[in-house]
Amino acid sequence: MRFKDLKQQYQLLKADMDKAILDAVASGAYIMGPQVKDLEKELAAYVGTRHCISCASGTDALTLALKAWGVGKGDAVFVPDFTFFSTAEAVSLEGATPVFVDVDSATFNIDPADLEKKIRQTLRRGELAPKVIIAVDLFGLPADYPAIRKIAGQYGLLILEDGAQGFGGAINGKRSCSFGDISTTSFFPGKPLGCYGDGGACFTDNDEWAALMDSYRMHGKGSSKYDNVRIGMNSRLDTIQAAILQVKLSAFDGELAAINNVAAEYTARLADIVETPVVPDGYLSSWAQYTVRLDGRAERDGLQAYLEEQGIPSMVYYPTPMHCQTAYRNQSIPEADCPVTCQLCDIVLSLPIHPYISLGEIDRVCNAIKNFV
Repeated sequence: MRFKDLKQQYQLLKADMDKAILDAVASGAYIMGPQVKDLEKELAAYVGTRHCISCASGTDALTLALKAWGVGKGDAVFVPDFTFFSTAEAVSLEGATPVFVDVDSATFNIDPADLEKKIRQTLRRGELAPKVIIAVDLFGLPADYPAIRKIAGQYGLLILEDGAQGFGGAINGKRSCSFGDISTTSFFPGKPLGCYGDGGACFTDNDEWAALMDSYRMHGKGSSKYDNVRIGMNSRLDTIQAAILQVKLSAFDGELAAINNVAAEYTARLADIVETPVVPDGYLSSWAQYTVRLDGRAERDGLQAYLEEQGIPSMVYYPTPMHCQTAYRNQSIPEADCPVTCQLCDIVLSLPIHPYISLGEIDRVCNAIKNFV
């Protein structure tokens, strides 16, 4: 059993995938070939934004957005405490300060109440200027953007949607990667829409920001690549990865429906055994992870060990709060500042999920959990 069965996905898409890759190789246009621009148009149309700017990774996508906004030293950027390191890392690399916000215990996404509390605390201290909210669509579920947008408007902040795990999710039909002033995603292989290496993209309706991100991703180019008008970076999605993503995007809606069926099967079997994921009314998850909650660290770690003995893979996303990462210990943030995050790190466990997992495999996972619990 595989946690994410990318090999099976390849076999199902093999004919189209092989042709797309070989055509890209035969073209000789390995960097910024026509497939890149075509993919950007397709992604923008799928998400529902005016612009898509592809790049080399999801982390670079965050960096491009922050650069377009001129985020830097003295700025406060509010990020969830329960997420992958790159969300805060991109902030620190620009010289700004990440302010860690607790998450909602049911959805795992940034808690609007604690967000407003942290904004007010930052304003009272007067050391940093609040500038950006980064909301993460964790495990495939969009954050509470109606509430976040209201807070952002009240305090004059920009919203950066980190949709690295969220591509394909939606709120009342509006798709992830369209909720931020700028939104980003990752094409890391294990993401809902993944390539065969690293890749990422930024989405926005703002023409000026789109032009800036396009410039920054290619060494700060101006009217030509040899007229560099700003200090940029080298962050381009290569042509082969774009060709791969075009094939995967054509199959994506079918995979999205299938993985939602898988999640429903898990929930039906496990709802009375463990705490299963919550999807609020009107929301659609793309199920980057299916994450259950146990009664404590001992039970979680015990279950993970038991599943491993049964040949069933599982993962802990995430074992350490962001504010407890070694790189951020100098901020000396008390545990009481983000209590939900600290609890979740002890009790969450992610189960195998992908569009091609069989009902027999789902039964095997669920029966093992029942036997242990």
